[in-house]
Order: sequence, then structure tokens, then C-alpha cells
Amino acid sequence: MFGLGGQEILIILFVVLLLFGAKKIPELARGLGKGIREFKDASSEIKREIETASKVDEPRKIDE
Repeated sequence: MFGLGGQEILIILFVVLLLFGAKKIPELARGLGKGIREFKDASSEIKREIETASKVDEPRKIDE
């Protein structure tokens, strides 16, 4: 995971706890989760639009 070991992650979490406090962390995590969800939704919507635009309809033959 990004070249970080267990000790490094614990130190980062401790620093975040010191900077923001225990009451602010759930709010930050909620905001981060919401941002990630919006990014995923937008990227999947763009992917869907590209796939739809790239499909070429075959011309139909008209029987006379």
C-alpha cells in the first residue's frame, strides 16, 4: 500500500488525530467517502457515455 508499513500508517493516524481531534475525524472521513463516491459515479457516467457514443448502428436494409 504505497510502500507504507504498519508503523508508518500508525504514525500518520496519530498525527491526524493530533491535528484534527477525535470529534472531527468522523466528519472528515464522511466527506472523503462522499467525494470518492461522487468521483466514481462521474467516472462511470463518462465511461457509459463514451461506450454509447462509440457504438455504431448498422444501417437497416429495406425490403422492396
